[in-house]
Amino acid sequence: MERKRFIIDDSERMLFKVNRSVFVKPDIFEKELEVIFDKCWLYVGHASEVKRPGDFKTRHVGGRPIIFNKDSTGRVNAFLNTCPHRGATVCREREGNSKTFRCFYHAWTFNNQGSNVAIPGEDAYGPCFDKSHMSLYPVPRLEQYRGFYFLNFDAAAVSLHDYLAGAKEYLDLIDDQSSIGEMEIIQGTQEYDMKANWKLLVENSFDDYHVVPTHITYLDYLKDSGVEITLPKGLLMPAHGIGKSLGNGNAVIDNKTYRGRPIARWMPMYGEEAKAEIEEKRRELTERLGEEKAYRIAETNRNLVIFPNLVINDGSAITVRTFFPVSHNRMKVTAWALGPKEESETARALRLDSYLTFYGPGGFATPDDVEALEVAQQGYEAYKEVQWSDVSRGIHKEEQLNTDEVHLRTFWRRWNELMTGEKTTGTN
Repeated sequence: MERKRFIIDDSERMLFKVNRSVFVKPDIFEKELEVIFDKCWLYVGHASEVKRPGDFKTRHVGGRPIIFNKDSTGRVNAFLNTCPHRGATVCREREGNSKTFRCFYHAWTFNNQGSNVAIPGEDAYGPCFDKSHMSLYPVPRLEQYRGFYFLNFDAAAVSLHDYLAGAKEYLDLIDDQSSIGEMEIIQGTQEYDMKANWKLLVENSFDDYHVVPTHITYLDYLKDSGVEITLPKGLLMPAHGIGKSLGNGNAVIDNKTYRGRPIARWMPMYGEEAKAEIEEKRRELTERLGEEKAYRIAETNRNLVIFPNLVINDGSAITVRTFFPVSHNRMKVTAWALGPKEESETARALRLDSYLTFYGPGGFATPDDVEALEVAQQGYEAYKEVQWSDVSRGIHKEEQLNTDEVHLRTFWRRWNELMTGEKTTGTN
């Protein structure tokens, strides 16, 4: 890969810029696969997706086919979904419950602990053949925090606990929303592609600077639905929160919500019949967690990015979204809704309605964002002439607001460090 400067991080001049070649050059994409997706912790699934022994999900993580399962002993695993015999995908179902996985090509069979239990015509192999070495390969590392499972293809990687750093506080705020400590992925998966570089979705996922010009239709919808919201005369939403780095490239915007939260903050669009239950949930949170933490859960919302490609939007609903690059200008996106296991049918219906209204592929936000990122990708084809994007917003200030860009700079500093080995000294 051609050696060049990817970012300008100049604290003296208070400038931060990103070279647009990083969005369009295939050789940069190839190196990302090697130094980021082969080395960082990548989200694979939630504990609630494999509740019972035998439950499994298959998905692609970091360019590899994966079986994410709970085996008959109750252990959660992540196996590479490739037959050690001749490479075929072993499990071709999206999900299910099974004690075994059988490769359709030559019928090699494995139990749900990954061990090879049957090879047709095994006696045809020589004396040095060892069936125990022909089992499914587990990923080098699999660890979890509060039910969120991550894998790493680098056996020497730091622990997930250390990697998450300050992001653990925000995962705690999510998990503590359940009175019984059990959050669950709600049935149903959103899948869609974008003709854009994956890093554009990282930026977009916690960029509040674009909210008014890009999502004005949604803001009008909220106002028409009875939400007390003052739309700005200009194109900038008044700052209502902060942005901050959480370490290791992880970052967040933490806002005072201007929308309702079905978990504990009512607004007229939810209907009078939902008000009592939402208010009761607020009381439960206060009694269990204390006033301060209950306030954070009920009255604030968060867009959390766990480097490199996990986004958790804890707003009008909780969205867990991950995305992987297919090429330098295309990505595959997968998203799920998350909620407390014990919530009522009414509360669950409100949650899903909020989830689909804003975050769904046909909702108010996602189509806008897809369009914005795809036209940005098109514009970056002029990278040779217009070389730099400015990400300096708020760099001169001590307090970083949600409409500033310290959280974007956090991502880019870590990305640059992994790609070049050079660590810049900027903090804001």
